[in-house]
Amino acid sequence: MNPITVYVPRDTAAVAVGADAVAQAIIAQAAARGSEIRLVRNGSRGLLWLEPLVEVASDSGRVAYGPVTVEDVPGLFESGFLQGGNHPLCHGLTEEIPYLKKQERLTFARVGLTDPLSLDDYSAHGGWNGLQRALAMTPEQIVGEVTQSGLRGRGGAAFPAGVKWRTVMQAAGERKYIVCNADEGDSGTFADRMLMEGDPYSLIEGMVIAGLAVGASHGYIYVRSEYPLAIATLEEAVERATAAGWLGTNIQGSGQNFTLEVRKGAGAYICGEETSLLESLEGKRGMVRAKPPLPAIAGLFGRPTVVNNVLTLATVPVILSRGADFYREFGMGRSLGTQPFQLAGNLKHGGLVEKAFGVTLRELLFDFGGGSASGWPLKAVQVGGPLGAWLPESQWDIPLDYESYAAASAMVGHGGVVAFDDTVNMLRMARYAMEFCAIESCGKCTPCRIGSTRGVETLDKLAAANDTQRPAHVELLQDLCDTMLGSSLCALGGMAPYPVLSALKHFPEDFGLAVTAAEPSA
Repeated sequence: MNPITVYVPRDTAAVAVGADAVAQAIIAQAAARGSEIRLVRNGSRGLLWLEPLVEVASDSGRVAYGPVTVEDVPGLFESGFLQGGNHPLCHGLTEEIPYLKKQERLTFARVGLTDPLSLDDYSAHGGWNGLQRALAMTPEQIVGEVTQSGLRGRGGAAFPAGVKWRTVMQAAGERKYIVCNADEGDSGTFADRMLMEGDPYSLIEGMVIAGLAVGASHGYIYVRSEYPLAIATLEEAVERATAAGWLGTNIQGSGQNFTLEVRKGAGAYICGEETSLLESLEGKRGMVRAKPPLPAIAGLFGRPTVVNNVLTLATVPVILSRGADFYREFGMGRSLGTQPFQLAGNLKHGGLVEKAFGVTLRELLFDFGGGSASGWPLKAVQVGGPLGAWLPESQWDIPLDYESYAAASAMVGHGGVVAFDDTVNMLRMARYAMEFCAIESCGKCTPCRIGSTRGVETLDKLAAANDTQRPAHVELLQDLCDTMLGSSLCALGGMAPYPVLSALKHFPEDFGLAVTAAEPSA
């Protein structure tokens, strides 16, 4: 009789709430009862409120139980969970859970399904198909496929990936580089980490394809130091992929070469900005470079360099495997494909949701997030990280795509969604945004370095002001924000005003200002 396969996630979120101990308890309980099992440590399915989410393979599919604690394990065995038995923690077939069933998973298609480090699992679920096709294509054809797909950078800037690749491909130089920006530092974001821990070979495959496209033979994955499990997973995945001939010299007998290194960042938020990241990779202090030249022309060590985010590169294998036209079937307008949204803050069901562009914030908050965890009405949602705009309920039905959000003076960014109920004070949140910028600024440009500090001071004065004094403080704050928006060297200073101005506009009562008639939503 074949052993029954049991899945317990090895993802950081699951481990943080006891997944390792649960896995050991299941092994011990199975041994004590004479039950033969095969335990697989998979990635997280992204239903974080159910972690640790234990799954059991059955003839009908995988059956989900969660959140499971060590104390629950004996009861699970008593209820026959190895045979998919009923239990209060049972959620039925995993794929039928509405939170998962309503998603369109392309980038995260394998995450949670496979053993992240198993090359056999990766191949069995479509891995390397994109690379094998790319090996038979010219660089121009690969770049053309990525361009045709409409893939845009998922790190926040949303720059067309194909345009960047073509620039590097056409740039002069014998040595070029592929750099993966895995310095995921936005509050409420965790998609990069989940991908690196749950499907590292997809990132590796995407980077090799990028190397073939632009003529680069070496790459770096720059990961923040706060992700030790992701770093360890990537390092082992690189070692295994190299041993199997998917990395290194003469990839799969093609005569093509691509080597890869994992580098650990020191945790500076500014190193999420591509030129600061390159400075750090070169062993220097992470400070923003002036542009031009662009990294695509003179990047790492002065050489032409592709700098893409984890999700951008990990999506490339899907495009090369299934074709640009397939990928273009998802999304709307110029925002094509899917975006992994990360739900956090005051929500019942926080986690990862991959949906085609065009989904609304209201759908994410209620159809997936389940509404507020506190039971109080939701008041404000910040999309796009700590420097993203605050959106009131009147804007929750705007389609989530780059152009629609830009028109509303907001941004999709890396897809982080952080929700707050009506107990939040938006003046305090605006102050936090300015203080965050002041702390994390690299200090190179005056608008960011000094402007953020003056912004904190002005917001403190505004908080302490009386009705007569407030208008002058508001005017000064708005002028300061205009200066930062227009003259900061990079997006840190240039975007710090977004949360401040949006809070002022949509929640004036929290600043002690009179509430004007509501404007129609964009």
